[in-house]
Amino acid sequence: MTVSKALRDEPDVSATTKARIKLLAQQMGYVPDSSAQGLRTRTTKLFGLVVSSMTNPIYSRVVLAIEEKASLMGYDVLLAHTLNVPEREESCIRRFMSRRVDGLFIAPVYRMGAEARIYEELITRGIPTVLLGHTAPFCNQFVNVETDDLLASYTATRHLLQLGHKRIAFFTGPLMTPWTQERLEGHRRALHEASLDLDDKLVFEAGRTIEDGAKAALQMVNESSDATAVRAVNDVIAVGGAETLLSQGLKIPQDISMTGFGNILLGAHFRVPLTTLRQPKFRLGTVAVELMQQLLGGGRPESRRLPAELIVRASTDTAPATHRLQPARP
Repeated sequence: MTVSKALRDEPDVSATTKARIKLLAQQMGYVPDSSAQGLRTRTTKLFGLVVSSMTNPIYSRVVLAIEEKASLMGYDVLLAHTLNVPEREESCIRRFMSRRVDGLFIAPVYRMGAEARIYEELITRGIPTVLLGHTAPFCNQFVNVETDDLLASYTATRHLLQLGHKRIAFFTGPLMTPWTQERLEGHRRALHEASLDLDDKLVFEAGRTIEDGAKAALQMVNESSDATAVRAVNDVIAVGGAETLLSQGLKIPQDISMTGFGNILLGAHFRVPLTTLRQPKFRLGTVAVELMQQLLGGGRPESRRLPAELIVRASTDTAPATHRLQPARP
């Protein structure tokens, strides 16, 4: 009993005795059995973390923060990838349920339906869950932490308007995602404030990848758009679009300005460093763990919405006097 208490740092064992026992345990190579401890305490000291993919650079800092803060609480973190596939998301969550994790952090896979069976099951089972990102009808019962995408996008468009740009293209992400909708709405509000309408001919669906950004830029050029600036829904799309525009013989920002969203390293070190919105990625992860702590303590925390900061770099400048957005001659 004394050994057990000493290894658990119970207060009724002297510091000298604790030190002797821990030294002997270390010399003998003793490692506590966390499974046995879990049976006694009815906890596993495990969190499940579900994201789309670690190839998405936004998640690297978020995951780092969650793992770091969870470790300070004595928790380990299990990681799974959904690849933005709903069926895979459900499988990931069920595997974590079978491991009896004490809580879940989930970056949702967005879908059109108002309900999702696996999220209803999380509610029924009462598993503490924090969403990483915006809620949608199928998951709006959960506490979440998100970036204020609407205000951030509004700020970026205002930046371009103040530089004299009036014809601003927008490269969207998947239109069903709340973050795409918010960023497009922020753009629209800034245009409206400047007495400008959102022209559907300047909105191009770009998806999620560098290749998607490149295709959207090529479509814009081939349509002989009169845009003098581009608002890309994220930095990855912006880099793909910028590469295509540069390959067409255009100069950034002399012929066309480009902005992103996220402030990933790729954008900061692109050959024309990217004007962007700095998402508070590490802070998002830290706040997610703070919310989880409140849930584990029986609290009912409020969702959190964190601001993003405009970072102005070399990819934006005053609007050109003439438009040069034409397809390159063969």
